[in-house]
Amino acid sequence: MKVRHLLRGYEAGNRNFAGVDLHSVHLERSTLIGVDFTGANLMGSVFSRSFLSKTVFDRASLNWVDLTFAKLNNSRFVACDLTKASLDGIFAVDTDLSAAKLSGTQLRGANLCGASLRDANLRGANLTGVNLRGADLSGADLRWANLSGARMSGARLDGVLLEETIFTGAWLNGVNWSGADLSHLKFEEAKLSGANLERTNLAQTNLRYAMLHGALLREANLTGVDFTGASLEAADLRETNLSQATFDRANLERAQLTGTY
Repeated sequence: MKVRHLLRGYEAGNRNFAGVDLHSVHLERSTLIGVDFTGANLMGSVFSRSFLSKTVFDRASLNWVDLTFAKLNNSRFVACDLTKASLDGIFAVDTDLSAAKLSGTQLRGANLCGASLRDANLRGANLTGVNLRGADLSGADLRWANLSGARMSGARLDGVLLEETIFTGAWLNGVNWSGADLSHLKFEEAKLSGANLERTNLAQTNLRYAMLHGALLREANLTGVDFTGASLEAADLRETNLSQATFDRANLERAQLTGTY
């Protein structure tokens, strides 16, 4: 389909463009609200700074697409392929990205507040400074992803896959990671106040200068954890394994340490 045919159809009231082939087209700064692109081929196309609210991209091919700073709130990307896409600065509040392929995608500074990323593949994605407050990432693959400075308070993280994932400076206050394997990850300067980390495996994890006020760490494996300069005020560390852990300049005021070994 030609771009002019799409735009003429949209102006005439047509919103159904399911299955169309629009690969490598330029539609930057376009307004295409409420359009159905289900199963469409949009590979390599440019939609930067476009208004695409309430648009459906389910099962669409969006590899290498440029959606930087696009407005995508309340849109759907269920099971679509966004591999290597550029999504920096998108406004995607309450957007459904369940089971989407986002490996290697650029999402720096994106607003995904309240979005669903259940079972999404985010391997190696750059999520630096992303807003994921209240988002659902249950079952998402976050291996090798960079979430430095991400705002994730209130996010659901049940069953996420983590390996060499970076959370440096991330906001994770109140998250529930009970029983999770968080070993060898980077949480330097992360905000984890009130987080539930009971029975987690945090072996060899970097928590330097992290904020863990009132965090629950009971029965966690803290072998070799680096808590240098961390604030553990009023944290619950009962019955934890602290062998070879480092607490240089850490604040342990009112922390519960009964049964540690």
